[in-house]
Amino acid sequence: MRKFDYKKEYRKLLSAEIVSLLTAIHEYKSRQLQTVEENADVLTQLVEIAKIQSTDASNKIEGISTSDDRLQKIVKEKTRPKTRSEKEIAGYRDVLSTIHESYDYIPPRSSMILQLHRDLYKFTGHSIGGNYKTGDNVIAEEHADGTKTVRFQPVPAWETPEYVNAICAAYDDALNDGETDALALIPMFILDFLCVHPFNDGNGRMSRLLTLLLLYRAGYTVGKYISIEKLISDSKQTYYETLGESSFGWHEGENDYVPFVRYMLGVIVVAYREFESRSALIVDSSLSKPDRVREIVRGKIGPITKTEVMKECPDISQVTVQRVLSDLLKNGLIVKIGGGRYTKYVWNHEKE
Repeated sequence: MRKFDYKKEYRKLLSAEIVSLLTAIHEYKSRQLQTVEENADVLTQLVEIAKIQSTDASNKIEGISTSDDRLQKIVKEKTRPKTRSEKEIAGYRDVLSTIHESYDYIPPRSSMILQLHRDLYKFTGHSIGGNYKTGDNVIAEEHADGTKTVRFQPVPAWETPEYVNAICAAYDDALNDGETDALALIPMFILDFLCVHPFNDGNGRMSRLLTLLLLYRAGYTVGKYISIEKLISDSKQTYYETLGESSFGWHEGENDYVPFVRYMLGVIVVAYREFESRSALIVDSSLSKPDRVREIVRGKIGPITKTEVMKECPDISQVTVQRVLSDLLKNGLIVKIGGGRYTKYVWNHEKE
């Protein structure tokens, strides 16, 4: 069995680039805490949007989905799940809510990880929930022609409990040292969790839930307002590439954590940036609904769809959003790209 020493690995991470990312996140955190403290009530809109996006994105990465209408009703608990996919979506919803509400009481321990995994599958009726894998598994990549390539061979089933205990102990040891930054420790722990691949199913979703749990426990609650799972889904190719780079040589204890740590810190930075831009629109009560739609499109780098605009301001009706987009288009402030369901809009900075 390989050994885990996050304190030693942490020292290898401290390049100028990673230190810069850590510093930026610390600064964002301070500003976010002040914004939340002063505007907690009005920011509930962001919380509700993030819940839906997180549940949707994390499950879709694993090929689990339902219609947008069913998804929203399930997340808001306005209907009962019917299909296998919907039951797993409902399980994710509940585990996410548990983490949002009780993260202070959920330490990273084997027993707690098993309980969260149990709840992930509580609607399915399957016995895999809350139990470590019963047979050896592989991490495989499926190609367009249906063939599969083994990307990584996780630890054997019989060693799984010992490995999970080991990474939890190593994380605690490094965190309690007082000289290591939890922001850098969390991606290392998550990478090792994925390399252990402790469950027959649900490893990817559990890794993203654990990411939120550990961030919240360390005081970084941006994932409550901006979906980190969606940001990962949007950069899925890079996510898998950095996982591959950082897992090379893992069994021998010679892997390089830097690519995955750098990627995850970048995702967190983007989340904080989005929080600042979205919260500014909500907090500024002087902005009318049309002005908010205008600023969302204006603040977007690159094209944006009507659906994306509506997701950022769910309190504004589709009719209002469409009317504002039509007015902006008529006045030449935005440019229309494509047509039909694929229509996108981009701000015309030359008209400013």
